Amino acid sequence: MIAVDLPYWAQSLLRVLGGTVAVLLPAGTIVYLFLFKMMSFMQSRLGPMEAGPYGSMQLFAEVGKWLQKEDIQPELADKRVFKIAPLIVLVSTFLLVAVVPFGPDAYFTDFEAGIFYALAVSSVSTLGILIAGWSSANKYSLLGGLRAAGQLIAYELPMVLAVIGVVIQAGTLNLNQIVVAQNAGSIFGWDGLGNPYLLTQFVGFVVFMIAVQAELTQTPFDMPIAESELVSGYMTEYSGFRFLIFFIAEFATVGVFSLIASVLFLGGWGIPFSWFGWDGLDDIDNWMNVAGPLVMITKMLVLSFIIMWVRFSYPRLREDQLQRFAWKVLIPVSLVNIMFTAILKVAF
Repeated sequence: MIAVDLPYWAQSLLRVLGGTVAVLLPAGTIVYLFLFKMMSFMQSRLGPMEAGPYGSMQLFAEVGKWLQKEDIQPELADKRVFKIAPLIVLVSTFLLVAVVPFGPDAYFTDFEAGIFYALAVSSVSTLGILIAGWSSANKYSLLGGLRAAGQLIAYELPMVLAVIGVVIQAGTLNLNQIVVAQNAGSIFGWDGLGNPYLLTQFVGFVVFMIAVQAELTQTPFDMPIAESELVSGYMTEYSGFRFLIFFIAEFATVGVFSLIASVLFLGGWGIPFSWFGWDGLDDIDNWMNVAGPLVMITKMLVLSFIIMWVRFSYPRLREDQLQRFAWKVLIPVSLVNIMFTAILKVAF
């Protein structure tokens, strides 16, 4: 929502620019803080130090390097599909951030089925990965694409089931209303912390974060890439700026999924309403439209840290272990969580 009276084209332009910042800024921050620095410290080294203060310009140097590289296409590839596949993966991230609320009035669009939309468009990237593997005319790429499709289908279900518990407790599919329900709520009558669903839906939170790790094909669920087996998986034949698009999409999606997890389980942009005497969305002061994005970024970085820490710490699962864990562990646990949530919702 834009408070000032602007023509439609200006509002659309601002939304596009805002969406670009909301996707690229978290991606760059995550790459620098976690991929460049945190992983280096975990391995007892400094990481990039030469390009800018403490290597802060290294990411721009990497982008410049990839933009200068030749865009090579396999002779037998389906070139039209080959070219469009990375864009499909990146576009799914932009579609995902469209419904993330950053404040009471700071959002790109707000509609009642927001979480349903987010779960639907999050699977669009699967199509991009699958056609990238198929169109490359490379057996390693095809295997990577097929692995990605099987993995993302398996872990999409526990992700949806984990969200259902939140929807039952909040009583709405609207992401902004889910934020309000947490920050205006109370725990056994005490509203000092609101009612963040991290406490009441902890099982759902754990299942959701594991499913996100698998959706992002991050270790230990990186079978679609598996450098020791498939060279680079579905990205094997990509170079230059098309490889860069895959790289940006990977870390941008880490940021966007962390934003969604913060909305669902950590209270999103809000802070407990009882601190300021607020009762609902209409009582919130306008300064939260400025402070809200800062709160969201802080929570996003915490959740991104967890995702990247797991990536740097755990070995890769075998394909059979990966599938068994989804179908025999996560899905049954999610169903039990839904059952208990529904019972407690009716009882209390």
